[in-house]
Amino acid sequence: MAIILLDRIVAAAAAVRRVVTGQADVSRAAWVAVLAALGVVVATVVSIISVVRTPEQFAPVTLDAPPSVDQLGTPTPGTPRGQAHPAATSPTTAASPSVSAAPPPVESPTSAPAATPSSASPTPAALAADFAIEDKALLSYGAAVTIDNPGPVPVAQWTLAITLPRESLRVSAVQGARATQDGAVWTFVPDGSAGQVPGSASARVTFRVNGAAVGATPTACTIDGVTCGGLSN
Repeated sequence: MAIILLDRIVAAAAAVRRVVTGQADVSRAAWVAVLAALGVVVATVVSIISVVRTPEQFAPVTLDAPPSVDQLGTPTPGTPRGQAHPAATSPTTAASPSVSAAPPPVESPTSAPAATPSSASPTPAALAADFAIEDKALLSYGAAVTIDNPGPVPVAQWTLAITLPRESLRVSAVQGARATQDGAVWTFVPDGSAGQVPGSASARVTFRVNGAAVGATPTACTIDGVTCGGLSN
């Protein structure tokens, strides 16, 4: 509006100047135009002054209030909206109560009762043996060994060793024992239960030595390593 008002003023000023400067031949119509232009200018000025002085007469431009948060969050009826699902949580494992098992009672080893002389097995006594020649022949002789047990405990195991002067001599007809040969030494051991020597008793082992009778007497006799008696006979 200011630009339009400026244009009007400039045009009116130019027309007035032309009239004043002596253009006498100006027609009546030109004067009417000048007056009309001045009237327009005056009317425009009056309008501007009235607008500036009474601005409340004009209806102010109203702007719509921005929507509230509640209006933005409210969905349109009929429009499905997503359901909020709770975050999946892993199931918590219930802590099993710690049960401390009591250790089994430690039993102290019971010491075995000391063996008393009455409960311990008695030790067998050492055996004694006696060698004897019972009969003589031209090519053999009969011999017997008596084994004595001085103690009260029976003796089931024993070893009788007889050494002959020559390896060519043979032993036969053995009773009360079993005989084995190792060169000139003949070893006699119990023949089962028959060879057991009872307590405070004796047992006999008999056999026959075959060969020339001259110089055929045993040179050694032992029972469990103890020398036999009777060899001088």
